[in-house]
Amino acid sequence: MKFAFSGDDRSRSQQWFAKGLKKVMTAHGHQFIEDPDHARLVMNVADVGNPRPFRRKAKATFVVSIVSTGDVPKDPLQAGYPLLVRTLSNLLIYLVERDSFIDTHFVTLEQGAYTLAPDPDDDRFFERVYERLTPLASSQLVIDNEYRTDLPHRLWEGDPLTRQLQEAGGRLDALNLLPAPFPIHELLSPRDLRHVHRLYGIGGLSYGNLSIRRDAASFWMSASGVNKADLRVVGRDILLVTGYDPERNTMILSVPPSVEPRRVSVDAIEHWMIYTEHPPVGAIVHIHAWMEGILSTEVNYPCGTLELATSVAELVRRAPDPGHAVIGLKNHGLTITGPSLDDIFDRIEGKVKRQVPLT
Repeated sequence: MKFAFSGDDRSRSQQWFAKGLKKVMTAHGHQFIEDPDHARLVMNVADVGNPRPFRRKAKATFVVSIVSTGDVPKDPLQAGYPLLVRTLSNLLIYLVERDSFIDTHFVTLEQGAYTLAPDPDDDRFFERVYERLTPLASSQLVIDNEYRTDLPHRLWEGDPLTRQLQEAGGRLDALNLLPAPFPIHELLSPRDLRHVHRLYGIGGLSYGNLSIRRDAASFWMSASGVNKADLRVVGRDILLVTGYDPERNTMILSVPPSVEPRRVSVDAIEHWMIYTEHPPVGAIVHIHAWMEGILSTEVNYPCGTLELATSVAELVRRAPDPGHAVIGLKNHGLTITGPSLDDIFDRIEGKVKRQVPLT
């Protein structure tokens, strides 16, 4: 993997971090290059007071922005997440200098935040950073959509299944399991919003999704960036997923010809894998919450990646009953399968914790 750095002004902690990361990545056989436009991984060294983005030219480029401060934040996620958005990054590394230590906070688009606090005598610190970072940077996004205006006319206004999705979205809201969308429009210019839409496949930072099987080959699913408590229009808020093209890493959607479609949720590839392999699964819900004693992924891959979908699908496969599985996504939330949406809600109501453990 080719990697590069972008940005000029570097604090003491940013210099320390960049030097250590460059050394460990080179030792693992990755190639450092000067031109970030041709790198697979770009470390964007940014000013915490005036964070500037690195404008990647391809979706495959993974951007990690590195900022530093001497102020210890009360909540690293709250402090770092706006910087993650403003720098148009996949991951933010928030360095906090305190005495002889530098705390390293990782902040993800999925609203996860976890910390590595190096000991001055810990010669494996950058190895641990590398172990966390490299799987994320090498993951493969599946966020492109192909819209086919072949949705049967009788489905343009929805059907009993889409109405079940609408009701389920309302139930998630009533259970306070729909975090408020992040105010991305307040932080980014229209140009940057278009950039985010093209590269991340999201129209806004709204979390959680739900789907319901229509038949053996298709399922209805909530769109990306919409209010899940107010799913109304087929093709805009709810989409019919009819396939996946692995050669183009593209989800296939059937939409009405009269609606300007939104992208389907970035987790569509994960849901497609589960429905395809497990006929008893009739519905899937993803929430930012947690339950104790569950199987969980080991790496916090970004949403919309083939690697996350494969990891979750493997755990569903290993579950005692794949049709009634509760799978944890590390530092993120839950994916829950069931024969119906009602079954899922009956099983989780009163049992989920809104606080996801971060490690």
